[in-house]
Amino acid sequence: MTIDWPAIHREALDIFVRYLQIDTSNPPGNEKPAARYLGSLLAAEGIECEYIETAPNREVLVATLKGDGSKRPLMLCNHTDVVPVEERYWEVPAFEGVVKDGRVYGRGAVDMKGCGVMQLIAFLLLKRQGAALKRDVVFCAVPDEEAGSEFGMEWLCKHRPDVVDVEFELSEGGGGVSRFNRVEAKLFNVATNEKDICWLRLTSVGTPGHGSRPHEDNSAVHLIRALNRLTEWDRGITYTPDTIAYLDRLAEAGLMPPRSQKADLEERIRRSPELYAQFVNTLNLTMLNAGIKANVIPAKSEAVIDCRLLPGQSKEDWARQVRERIADERVTVSLYSPDQGEPASVPWDTELFRTINSVIKEAMEDAIVVPGMTIGGTDNRFLRERGIPAYGFIPCLLSPEERAGFHGNNEFLTIENLNMGCELMYEIVLRMSA
Repeated sequence: MTIDWPAIHREALDIFVRYLQIDTSNPPGNEKPAARYLGSLLAAEGIECEYIETAPNREVLVATLKGDGSKRPLMLCNHTDVVPVEERYWEVPAFEGVVKDGRVYGRGAVDMKGCGVMQLIAFLLLKRQGAALKRDVVFCAVPDEEAGSEFGMEWLCKHRPDVVDVEFELSEGGGGVSRFNRVEAKLFNVATNEKDICWLRLTSVGTPGHGSRPHEDNSAVHLIRALNRLTEWDRGITYTPDTIAYLDRLAEAGLMPPRSQKADLEERIRRSPELYAQFVNTLNLTMLNAGIKANVIPAKSEAVIDCRLLPGQSKEDWARQVRERIADERVTVSLYSPDQGEPASVPWDTELFRTINSVIKEAMEDAIVVPGMTIGGTDNRFLRERGIPAYGFIPCLLSPEERAGFHGNNEFLTIENLNMGCELMYEIVLRMSA
């Protein structure tokens, strides 16, 4: 049966706009309405849905298209929650799904409701086309990814391991970009690993006093000096097996110098923050608290820094390095993030990677497909711990402006990318399962 793609594109846009209008900011989450909305679209096609409550007003949606069992299941996984919004810095309403100049604006457009719609459309089309499936295809929409997944994928793995008993999984964490290191390119990164989340709390204790007198033991000043030492810290470049394979493929495609040209290569790495993050433990100040009154020297000052560690790095060892860099006994450093274990790498020489590669190359002859690493955290880590090749891959070409929408203001996805993503996602899932 021929697919009327223009009609599917219109349907996907309508679903996307309505999905963006559901406010699932986390905290507090309240993702149940989003799960029920997506489920209603599946139920309308005669697909049975299961809603799994993980906390009040928070649900996982699971639906399965059954195969003949000759191959193990494929999971299409997406998260329904989004990060909060500072609406005064947005130029359009964040929860209205505004369509303007070929763009669809809204919190979650790229992270990751757009990809959720691509997966949903692929799932619906398999059903409508009556595809004879060799493997089960599981559609899974989870809450709480943006706050650590305690009530989402982590909960599911602990309490419903039957749901995640799959051979492969597709979620966020990688995808296509239209520019790489200031060069036009069609580069698709399939994420097979990710950095580890390591939040640290810095606490400085001094002596309180009156703000009108000179003071040598101000906790806020001690903390500021410590933070300055961290921001001025050049930690060099570290190569891992994942990034070595990544660089070698980029060099083959002419997008990066070969590793033999180390100075030129590292200059190119450093000039792109997104690329540089794959080669260094990053740290960013995200929270700061000091003082109780304008004329009182603060007795205690605190800061939180968001660190993302390269594979194989220890949180405890990293905290030790931070303490040594600060070199001030008045500032203590403690782990602030929950210990969820270190992320595990999974192989990229698999049927799923080869299928992605062939579909992308057939659609765009000049496309480059490489294995890569996610610099943020995703739900994939919980499945990778189980040895499942869980790949981060959104099959469209995001511009630098679209990529800036991840946790940023005026988040948007172009209609062109939504359409591309729906078509490529369907073809990948079809070839993997039919």
